[in-house]
Amino acid sequence: MTLKDKGFYKGMNLGGWMSQCDYSEERLNGFITEKDFETIASWGFDHVRIPVDYNVLCTEEGEISAKGISRIQNALENCGEYGLRAVLDLHKTAGFSFDQNEGESGFFENEKYQEQFYRIWEALAGHFGAMSGSVAFELLNEVTEKEYLPAWKRISSECIRRIRLAAPDSLILLGSYHHNNVGAVPDLDSPQDKNVIYNFHCYDPIRFTHQGAHWMPELIDRTGFSYEESGASEAYFEELFAPAIRKAEEEGTALYCGEYGVIDQVPPETALKWFRALHAVFEKHQIARSVWSFREMDFGIADARWDGLRKELLTLL
Repeated sequence: MTLKDKGFYKGMNLGGWMSQCDYSEERLNGFITEKDFETIASWGFDHVRIPVDYNVLCTEEGEISAKGISRIQNALENCGEYGLRAVLDLHKTAGFSFDQNEGESGFFENEKYQEQFYRIWEALAGHFGAMSGSVAFELLNEVTEKEYLPAWKRISSECIRRIRLAAPDSLILLGSYHHNNVGAVPDLDSPQDKNVIYNFHCYDPIRFTHQGAHWMPELIDRTGFSYEESGASEAYFEELFAPAIRKAEEEGTALYCGEYGVIDQVPPETALKWFRALHAVFEKHQIARSVWSFREMDFGIADARWDGLRKELLTLL
């Protein structure tokens, strides 16, 4: 199975718009505009991944927000205007965030938090399930600890069951633990149906892609790693992805890399070497993907640092 024919093959993340932000009206209304959708389409992408936090979609009382749903509707209308499809990614849910600094906890043990998670997805499926050819659903961004896996399997299974009541044909992207690490894909159960896709993120080797990251104490003072020192290569990614590729083939499903990229601490000409090696493996195995991220967020493809090499980068992405 491949996602290329379904139009979810070459994607761009819209990080920092409805997630990982201050949630101000200025941010939500202006960080990404219609012009950006036009630009992304002109660059040759076929879809966008839209990370959304639960507090954009829910009121303070935990009910589904009509304003939040309207924001998603407007984004999807912009996608349609420029021939783009969309992955709706629940980036943070009540009681869980991939970022411990968010202070969210208890999701995997708390039935109230889980029920809110189900209600969010029931609402999204109800509103956008009829758009199965152009809208896919990513259940949750980056489950962290392996100890959460048994609960996550149960929760995701129930969530998919509920989504299917309103959206029987929509693509659903399902990731594993260790921040959606590709090495954890084989630990996932068999897909519940033919439209459940295995999802992973790739920032390997992390000491290269995240060198100098201000949110990672172990790397904040570690900069200057060259591509050659990182150990990355086509052979490296082949070996890294092999178990996940085998698992997907055995289960008759596809692989989707929902995030990958190189921090802006790395010179573009150096980062380009990493992208070239990774994309050679993506193309060889027809792995769909969405690069992180369009603007800012420490990884921006639209940022000025890429002005001299963006055309070359886009031939890879």
